[in-house]
Amino acid sequence: MAEHDMHETDRTPAEPGRLSRNIADFFASPAAAAGFVTLFVICCLALLAPWISPQNPYDLMQLDIMDGRLPPGSESMTGLVYHLGTDSQGRDILSGILYGLRTSLLVGVLSAFAAAIIGTTAGLFAAYMGRRTETVIMRLVDLQLSFPTILMALMMLAILGKGVLNVVIALIIAEWATYARTVRATALVEREKEYIEAARMLRLPGWRILFRHLLPNCLAPVIVIATMQVARAIGLEATLSFLGLGASVTEPSLGMLISTGYQYLLTGLYWISFFPGIALLVTIVAINLVGDRLRDVLNPRNAS
Repeated sequence: MAEHDMHETDRTPAEPGRLSRNIADFFASPAAAAGFVTLFVICCLALLAPWISPQNPYDLMQLDIMDGRLPPGSESMTGLVYHLGTDSQGRDILSGILYGLRTSLLVGVLSAFAAAIIGTTAGLFAAYMGRRTETVIMRLVDLQLSFPTILMALMMLAILGKGVLNVVIALIIAEWATYARTVRATALVEREKEYIEAARMLRLPGWRILFRHLLPNCLAPVIVIATMQVARAIGLEATLSFLGLGASVTEPSLGMLISTGYQYLLTGLYWISFFPGIALLVTIVAINLVGDRLRDVLNPRNAS
């Protein structure tokens, strides 16, 4: 019975209305609200791409080379209007953007989520275990962070090869250390608090202390970093695809679409790269606006 009572008191009680207050604080910023709405619309467009796109831009049966490099607003022989024009293969730019958003968002979310799990776990173990475990983990983190992210991603893709899955793996390896360092710093503070000491006195299993007591109090910075890392991963994937090392031609992404039209920029065929570039810019800006506001709302120093 005493143990049960301690379980109820060894954790910081949830403050009534905290979630609703955080939501209200988040939407109190017009920029954050606009970013959230924009991001929501972008996600809906990406999810519904197979149903709302004028064509499947990667179905060769739907492409006609005679429709290549048509300017925005042109109409095909079959009556299909290319609102944003076509590329050199006769691929509808609007359809390519919608399908490309699916790939870019998938890469960003998957890599950030997986890197968060690995980095958070490593940071928790480093802070809780201390001594040799902490030393080994943090030296690996320091080694990882000593390499530029883009260089690490290029090295991994040189080993793994092209493809969306390989890009995700490369970004996970390149980004997990950021989470580990941040979570360790937060967990070191939480480790010295009374609820952790009480859990140790009860001889609770280490995994239970880590994931049931310590982890919930370290999630706020993880959420903020993960949001920012989604935007960062999307930008990195676009860079890798632009360099020809990211997604393949059969796996559309915004970076690959920009790369396709880059050689035509100085010939007046601006739309092939311009519109995918605008879509990439709007997506990253929207995510960053949401992440910036989350950082302010979840900052404990701002709690009233």
